[in-house]
Amino acid sequence: MALSLLPHANVAARVATRNHPPPASTPTLLRRRNPNPLQCHSSSSSSDAAATSTALQCPHFQSCSGCTHEWNLDRPPVIEEAIEFFKSLGVSDFTFESGRLQGLPCRDCLPVRGARSHQLLTTTDRRSHHLPRLPEVGSQELLLIDPIAGKINLHRINGRCLCTVILKFQMAVTTYNTSLPVSDRYQNGKVQISLVWNSRNEHSENHEKLNALSNFLWRNGGARSSNYLIHSIWANFQTSNSNVIFGNRWRHLLGQREFWEHIGGIDICLDPSSFGQANTQAFNSLLRKLQKHVSYGSSVVDLYAGSGIIGLSLAATRKCRSVKCVEINKESELSFEKSVSRLPKTIDSTISWHNTDASLEPLRWLEGSDVVIVDPPRKGLHPSLIDALRHFALSERKIRQAPDGSIVKMKDEKRPWILRAREASVHVEGKTTWDKSQKWPTTLIYISCGWESFKEDSRNLLSSKAWYMEKAHAFNFFPGTQSIEVLAVFKRGPRIALAKKKAGKKKTPR
Repeated sequence: MALSLLPHANVAARVATRNHPPPASTPTLLRRRNPNPLQCHSSSSSSDAAATSTALQCPHFQSCSGCTHEWNLDRPPVIEEAIEFFKSLGVSDFTFESGRLQGLPCRDCLPVRGARSHQLLTTTDRRSHHLPRLPEVGSQELLLIDPIAGKINLHRINGRCLCTVILKFQMAVTTYNTSLPVSDRYQNGKVQISLVWNSRNEHSENHEKLNALSNFLWRNGGARSSNYLIHSIWANFQTSNSNVIFGNRWRHLLGQREFWEHIGGIDICLDPSSFGQANTQAFNSLLRKLQKHVSYGSSVVDLYAGSGIIGLSLAATRKCRSVKCVEINKESELSFEKSVSRLPKTIDSTISWHNTDASLEPLRWLEGSDVVIVDPPRKGLHPSLIDALRHFALSERKIRQAPDGSIVKMKDEKRPWILRAREASVHVEGKTTWDKSQKWPTTLIYISCGWESFKEDSRNLLSSKAWYMEKAHAFNFFPGTQSIEVLAVFKRGPRIALAKKKAGKKKTPR
């Protein structure tokens, strides 16, 4: 998508597909047919039209490291490995949903580098960590191009060079617009822009440059411009030299303060500091699939909960007795609170949000729940949480034999930060009073964006024989890459083999 913020440009804020045909010299192996045993949403055809429909069609593929393959986006090479892996674990009905292949990114954060007269924001070359200059950059315009193309060209604003003050540039697209039909909302989204500024706060010496850039953006793309495509502009102040993307200080500059999306059947508020999925359509498909694996009236604990999208969607769609969300990022609390305020009034569920590390006292968070949901970062689950999940079946037997009935209460906790974490930062009491029995989860739902760490965690979980994998699904969140989003459902206890039916003579009808 080319979002040109020129005063007289006629640009819609939508994701556009590129119409570059595949080169004639492309090897036929890269256009191979897909003997697909999965439930994919793409067709196998030898025609050029079909090959083009599943091609990346990006002119920057050779110079940008963001994508790993250019053809057959509906079937990334890692899927073959996934099929064999899940078969080895007893899951023969693994499914893969390819989804939409073009024009899908709704969120990305790109690094900045300086130049003599302008700046170029682009994805980093994984091999050299350099920021390659991409072609087709204009000379007199401010050009925003989606993360697939991977570039943003920022020229001098009023003669001021910005190469020393902008560290990163985050863009997030909201498709929440109730004035439009649902089918048109994705194509008419608005962009929330976050400028990661190399200053301590808004009063530092570079504040004039920050104001100049934000005013320029808003004047050419804000609500009163002829090309209304910017939802809001935020500033984040970051002076650290580490790999941490955002600092702790945020400031709302221009536009709307609240950023809403309708995902998983509910309205969700996402501040720029909150984690959000880049592919909202694929994430919505994942949530619909996940909801089918949670029984009505369950008690759910959502670890690595973020802004609570998963937990709140289950509270609304599965009528859960209780939903407990645990998240380490304190910035997500306000978004969670705003989202709770928009839940249907008919929901009769006790909902809480806890600001703490899920790896601290994991047994305490697991106790009393029917379903545990984990959505960890790319590195996977913390060892302490894996250990708790592996051994809590044994711990449950110990609990039944213990005089006080709970292994979690073996000693009096005095550390103040642990005691504060146990108290809910946000708490909404349900209308119905339920018995708080001392039970343990029978279902574990693992959502993973890191394939290698997921495989390792799965083997560790299954090695204790406390769990078995019942279902596995994958989603194509980032077509053109080797990354897949996995949704795996584990059940507690050993796998029970289905008894084979005895072969007998068929009765002939009289």
